[in-house]
Amino acid sequence: MQKLGKPGTASWMLEDSPATCTAKNCHPNLKMFLAALSYAYFAKTLSGSYMKSTITQLERRFDIPSYLIGVIDGSFEIGNLLVIAFVSYFGAKLHRPKIIAIGCILMSLGTFLIAMPHFITGRYKIETTIRASENSTSQLSPCPVSSLESSRAGDRPSSLPSAGCEQESSISMWMYVLLGNVLRGIGETPVQPLGISYIDDYAQSENAALYIGCIQTIAIIGPVFGFLLGSLCAKIYVDVGYVDMETITITPEDARWVGAWWLGYLVAGTVTLLSAVPFWFLPKSLPIPVDKHDSICTPEQTRFIKDPDSPTLDHKIRPEEPTNLHVMANEFVPTLKILLGNPVYILYLGVTIIQFNSLIGMVTYKPKYIEQHYGQSASKANFLMGMINIPAVALGMFSGGVVMKKYKLGVTGAAKFAFGTSLLGFFLSFLFLAMGCENTKVAGITVSYTGMEDFSYQEQSLFSDCNSGCLCSPKEWDPVCGENGITYISPCLAGCTSSSGSGRNMVFDNCRCVSVTNVQPGNITASLGQCSLGHSCDRVFPYFLALSVLSSFIISLGGTPGLMLLVRCIKPELKSLALGIHTLATRTLAGIPAPIYFGAIIDTTCLKWAYSTCGGKGACRIYNTSSYRIVYLGLTLGLRAVSFFLCIWGFALLKRHIKREEKEALSNQNGELESLRKEENSSMHCEQFILSPDCNPERETRL
Repeated sequence: MQKLGKPGTASWMLEDSPATCTAKNCHPNLKMFLAALSYAYFAKTLSGSYMKSTITQLERRFDIPSYLIGVIDGSFEIGNLLVIAFVSYFGAKLHRPKIIAIGCILMSLGTFLIAMPHFITGRYKIETTIRASENSTSQLSPCPVSSLESSRAGDRPSSLPSAGCEQESSISMWMYVLLGNVLRGIGETPVQPLGISYIDDYAQSENAALYIGCIQTIAIIGPVFGFLLGSLCAKIYVDVGYVDMETITITPEDARWVGAWWLGYLVAGTVTLLSAVPFWFLPKSLPIPVDKHDSICTPEQTRFIKDPDSPTLDHKIRPEEPTNLHVMANEFVPTLKILLGNPVYILYLGVTIIQFNSLIGMVTYKPKYIEQHYGQSASKANFLMGMINIPAVALGMFSGGVVMKKYKLGVTGAAKFAFGTSLLGFFLSFLFLAMGCENTKVAGITVSYTGMEDFSYQEQSLFSDCNSGCLCSPKEWDPVCGENGITYISPCLAGCTSSSGSGRNMVFDNCRCVSVTNVQPGNITASLGQCSLGHSCDRVFPYFLALSVLSSFIISLGGTPGLMLLVRCIKPELKSLALGIHTLATRTLAGIPAPIYFGAIIDTTCLKWAYSTCGGKGACRIYNTSSYRIVYLGLTLGLRAVSFFLCIWGFALLKRHIKREEKEALSNQNGELESLRKEENSSMHCEQFILSPDCNPERETRL
């Protein structure tokens, strides 16, 4: 069937034209856009999650504390902050696919820049007191007593800074990582607001939630590969190929180990660069589906989607607006005022900002929490995040989209569903507080040299009668595990007088401090590395993982309904700007500060710091496990608790908003019916006037 009209008018269109959509099948270009956007989401979340997986690697490589790592991690959001409002507003009126393509290219360049410090800086120097003698069959004594000079052979000079210190302080290699992350944030800006609004504009209303749910699901597959990539790279030594691995005395479980963090950024940058290709071949606009302009549309859709030239068309392409930057700039502030005048939207922003603070802080330091609290390596922590935790989130996001489509949840239903799942996950998360491990027993830090616990650490506590004959440095971190199950921060402080073996198989003999707590006849030895946390912690860890998977799945169920709640509460022409402002607010007030203050609070639980080349505070070597658990989990749960109070207020506003919309729709409908009656009465009078030749004109005028 054809609907014909004058050539050049909006009514000149064939229903079976390839440029149109049917109710059952979407336009081929929309399918291509869905695939391209899904891959772009995958690429950006791959590089973002890989950044999270390298947190501890970057700390150790650049000798910086956690709060500074939080600044680096938050620099991604700073990049978003610089351009997101303008990209969301102006980008919606320009060629959205091409703007997304430019963003993907910038993301890849930023990712490559992050890896650059590895290629322009020197090799990683392991902090150690162990020095091999010229004779490979013997070792220098771990307990030097001859002179101060020999005892300080492994120490950094404390008087004048070295040339290496001057070079390091002038370059500040971690700044390249920060700048690369800023550029990556700028490039990521258009992907979500322009991509989601493009889909919501040109997809069937009943399918939009499912499409977005699928994209969000694929986006969460990105972190799976990101953390797996982080796990693989963390196993590989940072300078692999440049050093003899037989001479490395530390293992991936050591607090000084640095993996090949740079390698993953090269992979992620290449993947991101490829995501830009398909967007260059997509059109600016697509056919509008039937339900976006049909008479059975919602009042908001009917009110704001207008096409007066051809109101009867089943399919039409949205006319492209001429690009006039001056006009768009003048309209920006009034449009922003209209958006921010919506109380439901403002309260939604408040809830998501607080919950994003909790989520971002928790996710950023969760691999580190697994490392420090449960004694796992960085490689294993990243592997578990990628293979166990992230798939549960992906399944939850997809299931949320399916539930919303199957039960056809409206605005109120989506709000209730998102709130209920979040509240259930919140109560489950309290169980994490009971799944704790004891502090690692470290002589002079968490326990005394006599084995007494509830110990107050001071630097003088590292010295005892058993190591008084050795000139040891309290600033070094070269842990050894004694036969008594207690860790000593160096062989010297363990009172060891000799050693045997080489590399990672080195064993220290005649350790006087070890014999204090475990008196045994004969030689008392200590081996390289920290002691394990014990079987009790190993038994708790599987329960922690199971609860983490369950709570992540339940909380993520409300992800897609929550996003659709935002889209459906906003006028159609404001969707892109609303999504952009939402992303701007969450990035500014959650993405930037959350990693910083989470990291700063975690730093307060550090018991032993490393020292940088210039003598400043470096990365933390060991934390107070109990304090770490309390501040990390307590802050996460506390923020989420605050957000629930705002949710209650939000439900009240939402109900009021819906009632007001229903009244307006009813009054508009009554007004339309009244106008139709008047038109019918008027036409009847005209017919009577025409058919009655004896009608008196004056009388008709009076009527």
